[in-house]
Amino acid sequence: MMCEVKHSKHPFQELDSYVAMPRISGMALSPDGRRLVTTLSTLSEDATKYTNALWEIDPAGKNPARRLTYSEHGESSPVFTADGDLLFTAKRSSKDDAVAEGWLLPAAGGEARSVITHPAGVESLATCAKSPQTVLVRSSALSRATGLEHEAKLRAARKEKKVSAILHTGYPVRYWDHDLGPATPHLYATSLPAGQEHSELADLTPGIGASLVEAASDVAPNGDFLITEWIVPEGRGDQAVGLMRIDMHTGAREMLLAPDETYEYSMGKISPNSAKLAYARWRRSTPDSAPACELFVMHLASGESYQIAVGWDRWATEIVWVPNSMSLLLVADEDGHGPVFHLRLENDRVTRLTDSGAFTNVLVSPDSRAAYALRASYEHPAEPVALDLTHIGDLEAGDYVQVTELPSPAPRPQLPGTLEEVSTEVDGATVRAWLALPEGASAQNKAPLLLWIHGGPLNSWNAWSWRWNPWLLVAQGYAVLLPDPALSTGYGQDFIQRGWGNWGQAPYTDLMAITDAAEARADIDETRTAAMGGSFGGYMANWVAGHTDRFKAIVTHASLWALDGFGKTTDASFYWTREMSPEMIEANSPHHSVDKIVTPMLVIHGDKDYRVPIGEGLRLWYELLSSSGLPQQADGTTAHRFLYFPDENHWVLAPQHAKIWYQVVTGFLAENVLGQEPGELPELLG
Repeated sequence: MMCEVKHSKHPFQELDSYVAMPRISGMALSPDGRRLVTTLSTLSEDATKYTNALWEIDPAGKNPARRLTYSEHGESSPVFTADGDLLFTAKRSSKDDAVAEGWLLPAAGGEARSVITHPAGVESLATCAKSPQTVLVRSSALSRATGLEHEAKLRAARKEKKVSAILHTGYPVRYWDHDLGPATPHLYATSLPAGQEHSELADLTPGIGASLVEAASDVAPNGDFLITEWIVPEGRGDQAVGLMRIDMHTGAREMLLAPDETYEYSMGKISPNSAKLAYARWRRSTPDSAPACELFVMHLASGESYQIAVGWDRWATEIVWVPNSMSLLLVADEDGHGPVFHLRLENDRVTRLTDSGAFTNVLVSPDSRAAYALRASYEHPAEPVALDLTHIGDLEAGDYVQVTELPSPAPRPQLPGTLEEVSTEVDGATVRAWLALPEGASAQNKAPLLLWIHGGPLNSWNAWSWRWNPWLLVAQGYAVLLPDPALSTGYGQDFIQRGWGNWGQAPYTDLMAITDAAEARADIDETRTAAMGGSFGGYMANWVAGHTDRFKAIVTHASLWALDGFGKTTDASFYWTREMSPEMIEANSPHHSVDKIVTPMLVIHGDKDYRVPIGEGLRLWYELLSSSGLPQQADGTTAHRFLYFPDENHWVLAPQHAKIWYQVVTGFLAENVLGQEPGELPELLG
């Protein structure tokens, strides 16, 4: 029988309640450390989209969060100026051609006013801690435009004449879920106006082409220069990333670190005194060797660099300077968490500061006594917290700083179960997983098991996901297993290397072993299991389907099927072909085993997916029907299913589409795992 669930009221029992849950992202800290601002996304009245608003959080944790902005189209990307004014981007017009502008909300009070405009819209803003009026603006510009006035005319003409054509001279031509071009990213310097007029923008990057596509940057606190990632074309469709310094006054450029055949670079942060740069150096991957990350600090006056965190076997996802420029806070995946670490530069000592949870958006108070961040885990979505840094020098091994939850505009939801850890040993390596269990699961009330395989593949199950949320399935009585197999981050370079170029070997073996460990539990029904995955997880779901019949059903979302086709049609072929040698493709492509597939599969794909193009889903679907080992019915129907979203991308983002996604998935599982009669399909599905 199905694991019986206690039906206490929580938002995971109804999809309408779930998609309506508010969610927060990003944070900004005022220069005096007294104000924190975050962005809260809430469901629109017609339940078709999410709208953002800015909320203020009390860093002291005494006062409730309060809303700062109200508009129909919402606000995003808050940053504080050195004077304490709040800048943000917003589109506050209902006109069809309206674009986002830069708005200023004065610290002294009053209404927000528009201060920065651009014909293409303002994408993001950055300020300087010691230069109150200086702002860095990110937007885009057409290559043939000679100025902002000409830019506006060209854009209007393209729209009027319904011209969407783009002529490319290089690679790539698209990224994740959007086409690249005809405009390319540009950086502009400006000074905030004193009155009601708009700022004048000075283009710091004219005529650069695609050098700033998806590039991170940081502006020096003194306002004199910025440093940005810089895309360097290498010919034959390849490219690499270096670091460029740009003068904020003249636009003069200097390549600080140029990529070569061995190394690329990614942006870290400029120190508070504007004298140093912390950055990451990446050893470029090959078919035999996974990428590897090392951290460095550069003295900007001399250009000399030295390595830091030597021997620290983790990949930093955030680098934050402490205000005295003598130490850094780092964030990295580790054992199913994303902790904050402290690096003291004088002795290169790395200390883990936090225990549980995955931290992002780390900010340090000006007195260095506290840090603020968003913390998430599989027990709760992102929430604001404060970290006490006053005694980090006295921490003993195994000790952690005090972490205090701050009043949030999006309180924690009640969960329909509990979270545990599972682990097993495979060839001397420890493979661990989160296991989300429904209420009431026991030896007398066994829960069916769902194996969920993460994407990436350089990734880890360590933080709340709104798109792949296990608690919706837990609420229906399933146990959900979230494992980190070979290639997962947070377990060291050797753990990644175990699966590099061998996707169907160590990752698959790890997944089967951790599933064995979960099924051995008394509260799990090993006779009713299914596997699910998206992106690389979808690849693994396809591989699993062709190499075992142990699962009752398999769901594969945005999945890689035929690696020979994927590697040349994805949005960043130059990256994937560094690993995907002809030998790797031949040995690891799931499509070679289609005739071995006897498990019902639900294929899900969005037509606007540029990372795993729709051709993968279309070929998978046809070959399942024409060549899989699962018998068809006499009338030609099949137990396989294909859920297709013509206007979704790698993710399924529209709230009502997310509902349909879960409805179809749960119906497919109920039929094939639980043996229930097929349920009613969503009426709007057609």
